[in-house]
Amino acid sequence: MSASQDDNYAGVYDNILGYGKRPALILIDFVEAYFRPENELYAEPQSALDAALVLRQLAHEKNIPVIITNVVYDESGLTGGVFFKKAKPLRNFIPSAEHNGWPNGLEPGPKDILVSKQYPSAFFGTSLPSTLTAAGIDTVILTGLTTSGCVRASCIDACSYGFRPIIVEEACGDRHVDPHNANLFDMNAKYGDVVSLENVSEYLNGFNV
Repeated sequence: MSASQDDNYAGVYDNILGYGKRPALILIDFVEAYFRPENELYAEPQSALDAALVLRQLAHEKNIPVIITNVVYDESGLTGGVFFKKAKPLRNFIPSAEHNGWPNGLEPGPKDILVSKQYPSAFFGTSLPSTLTAAGIDTVILTGLTTSGCVRASCIDACSYGFRPIIVEEACGDRHVDPHNANLFDMNAKYGDVVSLENVSEYLNGFNV
């Protein structure tokens, strides 16, 4: 494999989906634990949240659906199945955990749809696919944490369900820049379009319901 990464993918995985006719904005797992330095999940995600909040405000102004997800388990973790057994930091999402709430600035409001999940994808085992389909949504704008985990899983499921995934680079975060960049590259190559905050903001500003 002597070719560079870009050369290896050029002409093979460089197609662009583009936006569809009706979008929804999804904020994936911006939960308190990621924002607390003393927590094992801490990922320095404030800049990603700030970018997502800009998009949430624009979406509210344009009456575009906004979905906010979190992770919720029963006290034993049984509802998390094998995922809970494998990923020990998921213990932060049981009811008695100290940092299982919302970070400052993200408390869901009356214009937001809250989806609680137990597995990486926002689509798996939740009402999200049916909700989006009923609303005539064909494009999902993805933001959230972490890029290599729940954002990627949601991107793949969105594509599998027939929605166009648009991943906002500045509005996603991870524990380290390497998995963040690698997964952005791979999602853009195979499942959706990775775009800038400026690109999505321009799209939303010009959107008319």
